[in-house]
Amino acid sequence: MPGSLEPLDLGVQIPYHFRCPISLELMRDPVTVSTGQTYDRPSIESWVATGNTTCPVTRAPLTDFTLIPNHTLRRLIQDWCVANRSFGIERIPTPKQPADPGLVRSLLSQASAETSLVHSRLSALRRLRGLARDSDKNRSVIASHNARQILTDIFFSGTSAGNCSESSGSELNHESLALLVMFPLAEPECASVASDPDRVAYLTRLLFHSSIEVRVNSAALIEIVVAGTRSPELRAQVSNVEEIFEGVIEIMKNPIASYPRALKVGVKALFALCLVKQTRHKAVQAGAPETLIDRLADFEKCDAERALATVELLCRIPAGCSAFASHALTVPLLVKIILKISDRATEYAAGALVSLCSASEQSKTDAVAAGVLTQLLLLVQSDCTDRAKRKAQLLLKLLRDSWPEYSFGNSDDFACSEVVIPSY
Repeated sequence: MPGSLEPLDLGVQIPYHFRCPISLELMRDPVTVSTGQTYDRPSIESWVATGNTTCPVTRAPLTDFTLIPNHTLRRLIQDWCVANRSFGIERIPTPKQPADPGLVRSLLSQASAETSLVHSRLSALRRLRGLARDSDKNRSVIASHNARQILTDIFFSGTSAGNCSESSGSELNHESLALLVMFPLAEPECASVASDPDRVAYLTRLLFHSSIEVRVNSAALIEIVVAGTRSPELRAQVSNVEEIFEGVIEIMKNPIASYPRALKVGVKALFALCLVKQTRHKAVQAGAPETLIDRLADFEKCDAERALATVELLCRIPAGCSAFASHALTVPLLVKIILKISDRATEYAAGALVSLCSASEQSKTDAVAAGVLTQLLLLVQSDCTDRAKRKAQLLLKLLRDSWPEYSFGNSDDFACSEVVIPSY
């Protein structure tokens, strides 16, 4: 093996001992194992995670799996990066060290100790939250210590006895909620929340809290619980709670500049709740159609897909279809974005237009005026999904009588005998 330098396309050579023996890439977080060899942390962690118990270089057994940061080597690598910045080399940042399992256990114990002072418990939760924000690795370490159950117990303390009012103003409860929503919950954990009316009522009440952070975190937990619960009955039980739709929709109205996370979390929660067919009329009554259309231009790609999927779901019930049709911007916006976001977004927008144009002559007129013909002809000739093409073909068929006579010669070219619209 060469012991000094290897050429790179950048015109600069990386010292051999700065490269990880596993990945052969420049090390960003060098750590030393029990055999004395140094590797980049992600590489050696992956090596161990796949069941290997030996040192990759020496093949000697690893007596333990403790990874010791090699600070001296990391500083040398950083200095080398700075010295070669003229070649386009960026200085590697100083990595944050993973959370120590012992510290995590101690903090969780401190946070859950009901006999401790509230200030001490809050301090532990805030330190845990800071660690969780730092990296996925830290969240994994925290979760491995039964953190989800501990945090759930802290957050819902008192609700089992119906004593929600005392808990609703608790800073301890709110801090535990902020940390809890950073972890995915297992299906049994979601079911335990969804099946408890007091817990769901507490979450719903927090949707109207004076703090926007508390409101958003409450909506986030509602989405996690509903999406993670397999039982249709439990999901319907949550979505049927009074004012739950009103609370979520009100969060979506929050200006992006003041709290950007609100719109993202709000539409995720709304979509999860709207997957329950029996309660979609409640979403319509709470003003979901108007809010979705008014905020459609503000969504990022993934959130726009979810928003359009929610629009399509609500268009499948008469009340929703009527509400969307009565909004002057619905059809023009759907036509405008039908090819601009993603294949999924195209499917949802086309599906919503199918429902609207099937139910309303005015929607047909609006779609034609917005230039839907051009969009649909482009769509059926594009590389989009077959489902999107089928919806486009059905739209062309629905709108055949609305086209100006000169629009195209033979609309039968776009006839569609059957369209399969997925159920949610």
